[in-house]
Amino acid sequence: RGSERLAERYSAPFSIDLKKRAALVTGAGTDLGRAAALALARAGAAVVVNDLNPDKCDQVVELIAAEGGRALAHQADVANRFQAASMIESARDAFGAISILVNAAGVFKRGPMGKLDEWDWRRALDVNLTGTFFVTQLLSRVMADEGGGVIVNVAPDTTLPDGISYVASKAGVLGLTRQSARELGSAGIRVHAVCPPPFDDDDDPRIALAADAILFLCSDAARGLNGQALSLTLE
Repeated sequence: RGSERLAERYSAPFSIDLKKRAALVTGAGTDLGRAAALALARAGAAVVVNDLNPDKCDQVVELIAAEGGRALAHQADVANRFQAASMIESARDAFGAISILVNAAGVFKRGPMGKLDEWDWRRALDVNLTGTFFVTQLLSRVMADEGGGVIVNVAPDTTLPDGISYVASKAGVLGLTRQSARELGSAGIRVHAVCPPPFDDDDDPRIALAADAILFLCSDAARGLNGQALSLTLE
């Protein structure tokens, strides 16, 4: 029901045309990843919806299809390089050139640093940082050969009451964003980060506002920008 409420409420306050584009959104089964997939689809892009949970992938694809959009569900663990590569190939087979990537997949483990076990620490880094690197590296090679593209990473730039593995891994994503922008800019690939505040739940209106920022960065309106980290201090 949360997915339906978000779909009903979300509407970008500006117009962007992405009808000739195709996008891959990781972590698109929930909150900001889902909102970003919906925003891109409503702007006309064909969207590959990725999540670790196949049911959540299917739900988002159904929402997009119900509005006349084009979407493909692809369950994959972005922390697994082989699964990430297979996902990209499936995306290209379905929609041709993929010129937009939104890295929204993330793992958040609550609790104080003193009680965090090694598995949870490593899993957060594997998904949040290494997974972002894998998909960025693999898809940027294709983008470079096909004329460029845009990559937007989700990386909150704040500390939290707890969740050190999430905060540390997302700080790494900000460094990855800056360095990727520097290395990939000459290939026509723009790389940015959107840094939203913490969300209370899937119905938090700030999710839609953060999706607007992603949509803007993926559009030609932001063609002169590269390496930006947009901090959204939205109340």
